[in-house]
Amino acid sequence: MSGGDEGAEPAARSGRKDARRNKEALLDAAASAFVASGVEAPVRDIAARAGVGVGTIYRHFPTRADLIIAVYRHQVDACAEAGPALLASSATPYTALREWIDLFVGFLVTKHGLAGALQSDNAGFETLHAYFLDRLLPVCTELLDAASAAGEIQAGLKAYELLRGVGNLCIGADNDPRYDPRRLVDLLVAGLRRRD
Repeated sequence: MSGGDEGAEPAARSGRKDARRNKEALLDAAASAFVASGVEAPVRDIAARAGVGVGTIYRHFPTRADLIIAVYRHQVDACAEAGPALLASSATPYTALREWIDLFVGFLVTKHGLAGALQSDNAGFETLHAYFLDRLLPVCTELLDAASAAGEIQAGLKAYELLRGVGNLCIGADNDPRYDPRRLVDLLVAGLRRRD
């Protein structure tokens, strides 16, 4: 290897980091636009939020479905990564669980029109659902196990049951301003506390 190649590798890594950061900024901008306007938000609005040209979005995501799926996966990943971080930084495992469930509710109630947008691609929707379960069930299990081991919650609750229950409480939240799923989810999570 010649000495001239030594600087190329760090520059390539830096370029990849920049590209990854730019893509994450684009996904965050799309997520914000979807929250404000649903998944049919104009691409030019998403581009403006991200500070990029419309062509940049299409270069990364050739179709709207590609963008929607990428945003969904990005948000699932963020929710999954938050669990261990909260467990490490919170005062108690139960506090970490509560904070993580609050993030999870935020994720669920901002999915305006996702199911409808992906209805034509049933396989894509099923793949996303499997991804959702694969990433979030282990994190929820870890939080439940830690809170149970600390004696803060009753033992035996399965992550799938909790996520399904929270999900059911969030249904319809986006089209009924009188309904606040967070209040009911708070009651559900408070009910997990161990009473001795």
